[in-house]
Amino acid sequence: MSKSNSLRPGKHLLQIPGPTNIPDRVLRAMSYPTIDHRGPDFAEITKRVLDRIKSIFKTTQPVIMFPASGTGAWEAAIVNTLNPKDKILMFETGQFSFLWAEQAKKLSLEVDFVPGDWRHGADPKIVEQKLSQDKSHKIKAVLVLHNETATGVVSNISKIRKAMDSAKHPALLLVDTISSLASIDYRHDEWKVDVTVGGSQKGLLLPPGLSFNAISQKALDAHSRSTMQKAYWDWKPMLENNKNGFFPYTPATNLVFGLDEALNMLMEEGLENVFKRHTKLAEAARIAVKAWGLEILAKNPEEYSNTITAVLLPEGHDADNLRKIILDDYNMSLGMGLNKIKGKVFRIGHLGDFNELMLLGALAGVEMNGADVEDIVLLL
Repeated sequence: MSKSNSLRPGKHLLQIPGPTNIPDRVLRAMSYPTIDHRGPDFAEITKRVLDRIKSIFKTTQPVIMFPASGTGAWEAAIVNTLNPKDKILMFETGQFSFLWAEQAKKLSLEVDFVPGDWRHGADPKIVEQKLSQDKSHKIKAVLVLHNETATGVVSNISKIRKAMDSAKHPALLLVDTISSLASIDYRHDEWKVDVTVGGSQKGLLLPPGLSFNAISQKALDAHSRSTMQKAYWDWKPMLENNKNGFFPYTPATNLVFGLDEALNMLMEEGLENVFKRHTKLAEAARIAVKAWGLEILAKNPEEYSNTITAVLLPEGHDADNLRKIILDDYNMSLGMGLNKIKGKVFRIGHLGDFNELMLLGALAGVEMNGADVEDIVLLL
């Protein structure tokens, strides 16, 4: 039975797959006094941030930064590259692929949404098949989530690009990296991605509030032909102002301070070391899940996420009840199951400013719950 008192002593363990724990260095940077966002000091910071963040996307092309959640960057990617009634190809890999598809429909796009079981990534073979059959090139873009936050499933963007090239199809490639950027290896230029969508609240070590579009020359060419209505999300005034370190409207100044420090931290550790750390911690989490006798939601080991593990409970057991007891008794938040998998899974986030002892605390919190709850698989 959960504790009845409202006080939860000790530090709260935030083990959801974003927003993630914010490092003290970043918190301190964000606490600096706000300065004139049209002055020379802020312009210098902006130019430094926009130049260095290219290395996180592994691109030499422009990266545009909006004061918005990742959903805003989704919309920016669409309205700057496509036209009303355009046809796009998408894959159902989980809740966030579903939400991006719904957004596209609201923006008057025709969505070919390949159904999925929420346990597998986007299938490159289907990409090649559909694009090869599209002789008239009605499909204008392929939209894919690199890492599906709701399910812990990674889609292989390199193979999807090879499938598109094999089909010799001119469609744009738009990729969501909100829960993989700066955590799982990603290569915007090498994989010939046209728009990469990112967000601040996960691997970039920040609170929610900044979103990103990394854009190719092909995407810029598409922007020049796009007739979608856009004002706030328009790339053109952003790019023009960014050249001098400014924005066409008030930016999230203190989040930019935080991003500057977060980039310092990522570069001090080294991006490849960041990826290795996430791989090691994710493998440890998966070993624990299997030792508990529980099932990882992602079916294919090659598609296991290194930022989030979704754990499937046996039929008839309530994952949300499990999460509630763990929160009440041990002051730890786990991610909930969304939409089709609500109440069926809990999600362990293991990304961002995260290390071995933090993971052990998370795993211990789940195991300790086994002593209190009879309706889950006992762990010991």
